[in-house]
Amino acid sequence: MKKFLGFSSLERALTVAGLGPAILLGCSVTQSAQLAAYLPAPSYRVLMPIPAAAAAPQPTAPAPRELVDALAALTGDFSGIVGVAVTSVDDGWVAASGTAMRRLPQQSVSKLWVTMTVLDQVDQGRIRLDDPITVTKNDLTLFHQPIAALAVREGGYTTTVGELMKRAMQMSDNTCNDKLLRLVGGPQAVREFIARKQLGAIGFGPGEKLLQAGTAGLEWRPEYSMGNAFAQARARLSPAVRRAAFDAYVASPPDGAAPQAISMALARLKRGEILSASSTDWLLRTMAGARTGRARIHGGVPAGWEYGHKTGTGQDYLSRTAGFNDVGILTAPDGRSYAVAVMIGDTTRPIRERQLLMQAVARTVVAHHEQLRFAQQQAPQLQPQPIAHAQALN
Repeated sequence: MKKFLGFSSLERALTVAGLGPAILLGCSVTQSAQLAAYLPAPSYRVLMPIPAAAAAPQPTAPAPRELVDALAALTGDFSGIVGVAVTSVDDGWVAASGTAMRRLPQQSVSKLWVTMTVLDQVDQGRIRLDDPITVTKNDLTLFHQPIAALAVREGGYTTTVGELMKRAMQMSDNTCNDKLLRLVGGPQAVREFIARKQLGAIGFGPGEKLLQAGTAGLEWRPEYSMGNAFAQARARLSPAVRRAAFDAYVASPPDGAAPQAISMALARLKRGEILSASSTDWLLRTMAGARTGRARIHGGVPAGWEYGHKTGTGQDYLSRTAGFNDVGILTAPDGRSYAVAVMIGDTTRPIRERQLLMQAVARTVVAHHEQLRFAQQQAPQLQPQPIAHAQALN
């Protein structure tokens, strides 16, 4: 192994990646070879640094103090990296707590921005929802991809752009999402959409294959898209490699986004400020039909309320998960809406406790709304009545 200023090329590369040569201490030759597999992961982070947040609209009203305090109590009692943001679609305020301003791993939440980019190109007349599109086994990615059973057939599976987006958003199909990503021009096209629409501190990664390979500490290989090959390759890595890659991703995720930026972007979507009226309606209806994460925020939504959303879940390492998220739009029976983002970047708390935290956020927003509605209903009765007041004094 070639030396460079006293360090091997592998040691130097690890140092540049922020891991340092010390990680090699006590490693065998086999482990060193495994460590080399991690090197491509930092490369995409270096080549595609997180851009500075584009200017985004600011809250137009102060957040209700009692709601801010209630959310702070929820996140304060939950150990780990967690950010919560609630934006009033109607009033423009933002109530945030925890690490709501920090870029946290999005994982499949980022499918929102791919879908919006597609719909933006629909609005421009470049794409139609009924355009045919064929998915083949060469398009397969990894992890959750229900369309794989159809794509591996001879000739692949031909569907429409609109149906592919529904599969990506409602079933969180990774292959459908990556196919759409290539259709619109790749990751850079999505980043340009985010910047042009001034969505703020929302990043977009290199695509599912490179993102997941880097998070695991692997270099992507086409064979990983078939069967259990990716999981088997990941299992062969040393614990040192797995942890280094996991920690590096959580600390600075290429797909990182701030919960507050996401909640504000969703509020603007609901108000029709990002897409055309028809595309906005299509996306909101699609989000309302999501089949994932029923035990997350949705589990705390009472009867009569509506919740359209997108979840995101990253890889596990021991008891940790690289992103456990739910973001969406919560609508009351009276039509008032709240954009909600709950993102757990890293925690050792059990999955059920993460779900219960998300449900508690939903119930807190609902309780605030009901209290406000009750106060508004009682307002006329609470106005000073000079005659009645005078009689009461006699």
